[in-house]
Amino acid sequence: MEIKKSPKADLENKRGLFLEIGLVVALVLVIGAFAVTPKEHRIEKVDLGYAPVEVEIVEVTREDQKPPEAPKKVDMAVVSDMLEVVTNDTKIETEIDFAEFDMNQAIEVAPVQTEEVFEEEIFIIVEEKASFMGGDEGTFRNWVQQRVKYPAIAQENGIQGKVIISFVVNTDGSVSNIEVLRTPDSTLSDEAVRIIKSSPKWTAAKQRNKSVRQKFVIPIDFRISD
Repeated sequence: MEIKKSPKADLENKRGLFLEIGLVVALVLVIGAFAVTPKEHRIEKVDLGYAPVEVEIVEVTREDQKPPEAPKKVDMAVVSDMLEVVTNDTKIETEIDFAEFDMNQAIEVAPVQTEEVFEEEIFIIVEEKASFMGGDEGTFRNWVQQRVKYPAIAQENGIQGKVIISFVVNTDGSVSNIEVLRTPDSTLSDEAVRIIKSSPKWTAAKQRNKSVRQKFVIPIDFRISD
């Protein structure tokens, strides 16, 4: 069965009509757009409130310069007026009174005193050695060994050995110039020096019946007993 369209429902027949209506509407809109005129916006004058500035012109005038003053006249004395000119024939007498000077008087010059400082010589070998409590340096060494206290740090670390020390017995019997020549450890030598500094006075050495300074070197043993 063939389907047939109704002539009233066919839109193709009205195509030309719709096109004409669209053109008319578009033309009306264009004419209306040109017919409408935009409103004019005017900018009113704004008063900023600035007052006019008056500029005063001052005329620059130059002061008249005064003419320089004339230099003052200075009166200078002429040297020739101050000097008395004499001729070569004029004798000038000058008197010198030699009575003030005594030609026979001797001029004393104080002598310059100089002090000679002699450092006492230190002997090693002398005619009569210095003595300690009636004995020699061996007696002094035994005295030191009996008073030495073994340092705890050295004892804990097993440090032992022999400290060699030199010292000088002065003319007054005191001990000075203590020097450590060899030591296993500073703790041992410090203890040895401490004991020697506490030494009582010696009997000074003799050289030609005169007290002299004498140097000694002694060993001090530090041993840990089993």
